[in-house]
Amino acid sequence: ALVVYATRSGETKKIAELIAEGLRFSGLEVVLKDVTEIKSQADLQGYDAYMFGSATYHGEMMQGMKTLLFLSENAGLAGKIGGAFGAFGWSGEAPDRIFDTMKNIFQMDMVSRPLRLKTSALEGGLQMAQNYGREIAKKINA
Repeated sequence: ALVVYATRSGETKKIAELIAEGLRFSGLEVVLKDVTEIKSQADLQGYDAYMFGSATYHGEMMQGMKTLLFLSENAGLAGKIGGAFGAFGWSGEAPDRIFDTMKNIFQMDMVSRPLRLKTSALEGGLQMAQNYGREIAKKINA
């Protein structure tokens, strides 16, 4: 599984790491990458599942995630398992927009919902992020 995150303060990276843990707990191999490490469609090939995450700033996903979504549009992700996540301070639109793009534009087989957390440290965030990884793993192993 490939987990890609766009972060400014590091919180979305922490959430990505917890999702990756949840996937690994389920026996899956995980590659975790900062969005800046994905340079071409070739970097997206060969995975069973994709989780894309971005922090929300001023109601928008970060520019690096927008660029990744444009790159991903013709990367052959239709039918692949997907999930979306992100950290936010006030509004948290980024994970919803990523999720909707993956589901409706890329035609991916998405998990139930995007994961939106203010922080991985509060209100059971650690458990929620790991469980999101486990939910994706169940879908892969189904």
